[in-house]
Parts: sequence; structure tokens; C-alpha cells
Amino acid sequence: MQGSTSVQTLAARHSGDAPSSAAAERKPRASKGARAAGGTAGLKRAHYREARLPLLLLLPQLLVLLLFFFIPAIRALAQAFVLTDPFGNSVQFVWFDNFRALLTSPEYQSSVWVTIWFTLAQNAITLGIALVLAFATDRVVRIRGLYRSVILLPYAIAPVIAGVLWAFLFNPSVGPIAFLLKGLGISWDPIRSGFDAFLLVTFAASWKHICYDYIFLVAALLAVPPSLLEAAAVDGAGPLLRFFRIGLPMISPTIFFLLAMNFVYGFFETFAIIDAVTKGGPGGATMILVYKVYLDGFVHIDLGSSAAQSVLMMIFALVLTMIQFRYVERNVNYDV
Repeated sequence: MQGSTSVQTLAARHSGDAPSSAAAERKPRASKGARAAGGTAGLKRAHYREARLPLLLLLPQLLVLLLFFFIPAIRALAQAFVLTDPFGNSVQFVWFDNFRALLTSPEYQSSVWVTIWFTLAQNAITLGIALVLAFATDRVVRIRGLYRSVILLPYAIAPVIAGVLWAFLFNPSVGPIAFLLKGLGISWDPIRSGFDAFLLVTFAASWKHICYDYIFLVAALLAVPPSLLEAAAVDGAGPLLRFFRIGLPMISPTIFFLLAMNFVYGFFETFAIIDAVTKGGPGGATMILVYKVYLDGFVHIDLGSSAAQSVLMMIFALVLTMIQFRYVERNVNYDV
């Protein structure tokens, strides 16, 4: 009985335990850092002797958020429900009267539509021209560095300077481009014509933002696998066909991101251009929402209406962003 038992034990060792022991020998050992992180390889855990050090490191960023985001946002929300005299001596709680007055105001409704059309036009022009320039980057061989530098140059110009530059170039009295347009028989007067003024600020804002879209689009096109483009070229596809059938679908996530960022730019970051070029005129033709918030709050001293406009503008921006995610993102291809 003892001999048969020892034979069975040896057989079990050679049949089952030996491979498991060999596999255990081949299995790499986890490093000390991995074992310290709970046994997960590649992870590290930061150890602080005192809990105050992480808080001190986060304190500057938290102060910036508190002073320049949370406090102004709460203040604007509270101000939107009150009526304040220009000197701030009396404050009256009026509930939703400020919002009701804005939504029934023809001037505010016109400003909303101007903002929507301005943002849509600026978005289309900016993204369209940036796509063309990014596509042409690979076709420029000798002066590619100069080509990229010229395209990126507007990004280094302040929005106010860009607005002053465009206002001078298209000024109907002294602007060289305005003289050229008049020589071609094109009537141009952004000081009196609301449509001309709208075109002027749209082109100025688009020119200032093209370089931003160009940077992302060039980086996205560089990430397209060259093997796919080479295979399409072998099959006889030309540059345009390769761009629209292969490159454009593969950079659709970047395009969707730029669409959202261009809407944010059109809503909130074009104040300086409007102020330098047209100041919202003529006749409110370029009175976008962000400039109307400034005009009513700091010029007309209507603080309650200005605060309510800022709240509504944020709601409009969120609604437009949600519409983009709802109806545009479904056409975005995230597969590589």
C-alpha cells in the first residue's frame, strides 16, 4: 500500500504539479512599486507624510477658480433676479421679470439671431478655409516652413489689433481694400450698411481663428496611416479623392471638436473684434450677445438685465453644444 501510494504521488507530481511549477517559474515577478500599489503593474502611488501638502499644491488653482469663476458666476446668477439702481443704493428682488423683459424685447431677439448667424458663418468659414490650408500643407515642398509660419501668424496678434487692422483695411474713406472694391464696382460701406458690417466682423473673426483650427487639422492629418493613402494611390485615387474618402472620415473626431470650440469662440471670445470694428452697429447689425451684455451692464448701467443676459447666453451656448452632440456626433467615426 505504501509503495502504490508513493507511485501515485510521483505520478501526480510529474503530471500536474510540474507544469504548474514551471509556469510559476516563467511568470514574471511584480516589482516592489507594483506590489506597493496593490499588485497592479505599471502604477505608482504618491505618498505624503502630511495631508496639508496636496492641499497647498492645489490651493493656487482653487483660488483662481474661486475668484474668477465660482464667485462671478454666483454673483451674476443672484444679480439676474434683482433690480438695482445705477448707483447700487437700492436693490429690489423682482424674480423672473428681467428674463421676461429680455425674452419679449425685439432688440434682444434681434441680438440672439445676429449671434446665431454670426457664429454659424464664422464656424463654416473658419473650418472650411482651415481644411483647405491643412490639405495644401502636404503639397507645399520647398517653402513649407514659411507657409506654416504665415498661416500661424494671426494667432500671435491680439484680437483688438486684428479688429483695428481689418477696420482700417476696409474703411470706406481710407481703406485700401475698400478702394479696390469700389474700383471693381462693388458698393461697400460698413459704417452705414448693416450687411457690410456683418460681413466685415465675420471675416475678421474667422481670419483670427483660422490658425487655431489649422493646427489641430494638420496634426490630425499627420496621424492618418500613410499605408491607407498609399494603397488608395496605387488603386488610382487622386489627392482629392484620398482626402475626402480616407483622410476626412478619419479626422472627423477632430472636426467635431473644432465645431464645438468654434461655437464657444463665436459666443464668448469675439468681443474685442466687435468693439474695435463696429461697436455693435450700425443699427445693431453686429450686436452679438456678449457685446450686448457689456453694453447694458457697463454703459447703460442696467446690472440686472446684463446679469440675466449672461445667464441666458450660457444657457444658449449649452443648448447649442447639446444639439451638436445629439445630431452631429452620430456622424463622427472614432474607428482607426
